[in-house]
Amino acid sequence: MPKTSEQSAASERRFDTVLIANRGEIAARVQRACRELGLKTVAICSEADRQAPYVTTADHFLCIGPSGAGRSYLNQDAILLAAHLTGSGAIHPGYGFLSENAAFADAVEKAELTFIGPTASSIATMGDKIAAKRAMMAAGVPCVPGPDSALPDDPATIERIALEIGYPVIVKASGGGGGRGMRVVPKADQLHEAIALTREEARKAFGSPALYMEKFLEHPRHIEIQVLCDDHGNAVWLGHRDCSMQRRHQKVVEEAPAPGIAPEIIQPVGMACVQACCQIGYRGVGTFEFLYEDGAFYFIEMNTRLQVEHPVTELTSGIDIVQAQIKAAQGEVLDLAQSEVTCEGHSFECRINAEDPDTFLPSAGVVTHLTLPQGQGIRVDTHIHPGYRVSPYYDSLIAKLIVHAPTRAKAMARMCEALAGTEIEGIATNIPFLRALFEDHAFARGETDIHYLEHWLKLRRRAA
Repeated sequence: MPKTSEQSAASERRFDTVLIANRGEIAARVQRACRELGLKTVAICSEADRQAPYVTTADHFLCIGPSGAGRSYLNQDAILLAAHLTGSGAIHPGYGFLSENAAFADAVEKAELTFIGPTASSIATMGDKIAAKRAMMAAGVPCVPGPDSALPDDPATIERIALEIGYPVIVKASGGGGGRGMRVVPKADQLHEAIALTREEARKAFGSPALYMEKFLEHPRHIEIQVLCDDHGNAVWLGHRDCSMQRRHQKVVEEAPAPGIAPEIIQPVGMACVQACCQIGYRGVGTFEFLYEDGAFYFIEMNTRLQVEHPVTELTSGIDIVQAQIKAAQGEVLDLAQSEVTCEGHSFECRINAEDPDTFLPSAGVVTHLTLPQGQGIRVDTHIHPGYRVSPYYDSLIAKLIVHAPTRAKAMARMCEALAGTEIEGIATNIPFLRALFEDHAFARGETDIHYLEHWLKLRRRAA
């Protein structure tokens, strides 16, 4: 496939200094990858993060605004100015914040800097759920039943579309994400109210009232396929993950590979994802998200960034995904063929959050004591330390506990030991909740779907 002008320009660039436009554990993770590649790093921070370890250990740092993210980590002009003041040649957006903002990616490139991620056009295409579905259908990626166009305004036409799909259906915002802008409609008499409510929610949250409709799958699993692409038409997929353990559409535990899915079932789906990347000229890392039910895969969206759960794929594939992402941004040719990708063993990741383990309310404060587990097959990605102040201004994620072992059962046992060996005092964390989850028999057998955790939590509340 011929390169776009964006791709050609990026493939000619080299840089020696990376500004990390993020915070927390992902800022520390990107900093480590840059150093291992011999690159200098620039940390930006808000007033709340001045003493974070990745800030003080960076080659340069700049405080770009007050604690609120809108005036700091989401302030595009301040970030671009910081990049120029520090002589940065590239910006790594991490995840969240501006990582999937096509306008920011475009502004970075127009400022003659390298955006460590896909092109702005790729982000825009895959960020619009309707355009993304259309692109995936054209590439042969299986999609959830439903039209690849926005819902019209005519009520009668909407009713006909819902009947053709078959109830229950789900109404989604075209520009949505993160579990927002969606509503399940079990029966026809609830359709128009759901449409009206979701349109207004979409308009307020995403700036567009555009909606689309799909079949609601009642007992699916959430399966992801990780891809890695260069600027020269090469792409591979790095295995698959199961992210079905979710609370309010937010992932809690991830694992790789997804249990109980035979290679002959997943292989053609992975190759279809690779083909889709080649067709849209995708660069860097990305994740295709699917619902999986009754042996069939259904595409729901693509995340055009690094995922929180990337470590489980790193441990099973042996590939440093962040380093590969940076090399792709430098224009390097992917030195990995699909036949060379092998995934071994099993990996789990637990998201450790500063929150009450029963109510899940955020818990800010100072970490007074910290003990992290060590040993074979255990990895901890974090930015906290004794004396670290957990801020109320940002997401509650404070650490990721990742384990790897030869089998799923051994990985579960290792995670139980690692959770037992993790001590964080001064704030509340969800560790007791995670320990209880890893003792659940259905989870141990891999007999869960995306609704299982919510059901499990309801049963626990009733029993309390």
